[in-house]
Amino acid sequence: MSKEKHQSATPATDWLKQHKVAFEPFSYEYVEHGGTASVAAAFGLDHHTVVKTLIMEDEHAKPLVILMHGDCEVSTKNLARQVGAKHIAPCKPEQAQRNSGYQVGGTSPFGTRKRMPVYVQKTILELPEIYINGGRRGFIVKINPSVLVDELGAKPVDCANAD
Repeated sequence: MSKEKHQSATPATDWLKQHKVAFEPFSYEYVEHGGTASVAAAFGLDHHTVVKTLIMEDEHAKPLVILMHGDCEVSTKNLARQVGAKHIAPCKPEQAQRNSGYQVGGTSPFGTRKRMPVYVQKTILELPEIYINGGRRGFIVKINPSVLVDELGAKPVDCANAD
């Protein structure tokens, strides 16, 4: 893994620093539609430890963030049931970008433009460390998953479907 020395700040890294969260930044060659699989391959990581940040919305178009293992899909039916919504679906890319302030493919749960409820697949919290987007395409950070609940206020849910 190559760590870049002079990484320009993003709203996500600013948020992490502001909350005194220890993180390790990594850059990689962004692959269009490569997703977390390309990140895992670039660094030789277990795909399960690479976490994707998805912006979804409920039936009232209220946005929310769901953090999921890279090698799993979100069961929107289970997620809706657990958060008390009738229906949850992914936002259109343009709307996801307006809600988060991040370009799709570079979405981080930290430092989002709008304050949105954050949910995390509960098994992510059992991992010793995770790799999650640092706020720009081709940029991830390694953090302790406890940060998601302790600092971000993410609520654990169980809505993973194996890929």
